[in-house]
Amino acid sequence: MSIEVIYTVRVEFGDCDPAGIVWFPNFFRWIDAASRHFFAERGVPRWEETAQTMGVIGTPLVDTHTRFVKSASYGDTLSVTVTIPEWRDKSFVQRYRVMRGEDLILECEEVRIFAAKREGGGIRAVPIPAEIRSLCSTPA
Repeated sequence: MSIEVIYTVRVEFGDCDPAGIVWFPNFFRWIDAASRHFFAERGVPRWEETAQTMGVIGTPLVDTHTRFVKSASYGDTLSVTVTIPEWRDKSFVQRYRVMRGEDLILECEEVRIFAAKREGGGIRAVPIPAEIRSLCSTPA
């Protein structure tokens, strides 16, 4: 059973399109914030610190699949439940369920890597540090 962390979002007027529903890229902004929130809640230091101590600059996205079920609107409070159901050597699968109360709004699954700077520019995938995997896999 994987650890669940919940990130809460309040939909503001500016998050919506002229029809009054959340403009879909905002969901991806909130999911990205929920991803980082997951690590912070589990005790993983900010990426600026891990860059200095472990060489890890973050967890960039390499693949995503999303299924939109219902719309959300101004004033809604959304709960984004985040889990990591699968750890790989240099990547992991992060799963999100966005709910408004009992209503499922969307489901998303992403593959992210642990990244370090590459000499000469760019980034490269690196093995997931054992201490980060442990913080995110062991109940608090």
